[in-house]
Amino acid sequence: MSNAASLQELLSGASELTIVCHNNPDPDCLASALALGRIAAKVGIDERRIVYSGRISHQQNRAFVNLLEIDLKPFDAAAITERPEDSLLAFVDHAVPGANNEVPEGTHVDIVIDHHPNDDIDATFVDHREELGATATILAEYVEELDVELDTPLATALLFAIRRETLGFLRGTTPAEYEAAARLHDHADRGLLRELSSPSVTGATVDAIADAIDNRTVRGAVLITHVGRTTERDALPQAADYLATLEGVETAIVFGIIDESIHISARSTDARVNIGDVLSTTFDEVGSAGGHREMAGGEIPLGIFAGYTSDDTTLVDIVAAVVTDRLLDGLGLVESESRKETTEE
Repeated sequence: MSNAASLQELLSGASELTIVCHNNPDPDCLASALALGRIAAKVGIDERRIVYSGRISHQQNRAFVNLLEIDLKPFDAAAITERPEDSLLAFVDHAVPGANNEVPEGTHVDIVIDHHPNDDIDATFVDHREELGATATILAEYVEELDVELDTPLATALLFAIRRETLGFLRGTTPAEYEAAARLHDHADRGLLRELSSPSVTGATVDAIADAIDNRTVRGAVLITHVGRTTERDALPQAADYLATLEGVETAIVFGIIDESIHISARSTDARVNIGDVLSTTFDEVGSAGGHREMAGGEIPLGIFAGYTSDDTTLVDIVAAVVTDRLLDGLGLVESESRKETTEE
């Protein structure tokens, strides 16, 4: 039995489905959740909900939700812990309770569909394909095999998610992404795809990216920088994507303080570096970090710095020094050879 058929069989015995997105969901997660909801509707599940924690702050993600009219609900722990026995719990684009989500650790998960590296997945149904470039690729396959109606919003969501997750089919792309895109292309709204690809950018995001440029430290082909304290979480991956294009840079890592956590976003095209493994090894003891060879991220509770200082400016300086040193060590770089780039000629 295929994965799609096994999923359909599991869903057919349920009365309701709760789909949990990871914290601060991106298009790959959102489109995958939308597609799974459509599959559940086809087998007769009337009670369906898509829930998320954190914020949808990236201008592209906000546009994605609004223009495609995706019905999202804020995460409610009671909806997880007080479900009926014939209710199913699903994760898309993440896999483990308590890791990048608010689901209590140890909670049983019925469905996991993901493409991120992970060795600790435990669920009734698991489709984990680390080799693929996007989780949406898997859901596009299910939609095709299960003959789910591929209307314009669903096709547009899945196609945009695959394009965005692979940086326009340039990062982690496999033949499966191209095959899925070919099937989705004629059903998608190309005008909406263009609109989603060019959303407006807030001044705060521009300021955070500017700080990342000013604060950059370069060691050979590695660039490490920070944005200080910011409210713009999604400026970090945007800054990492941009700085990774600088001449001579093959690995770019950007971090910043957001609320009570340190967030990290990293990109690498260096065949010698698996940036997901680097972040996992460097920060797993103090937080949650990991990802793919070319793209990774992490979150570290700021509480580990409690007691250092009550002055926020000093705290930013301490965090910048400690995180940078740990990254340099994790990458096997010698601190004495570090140099700080400036924009001055």
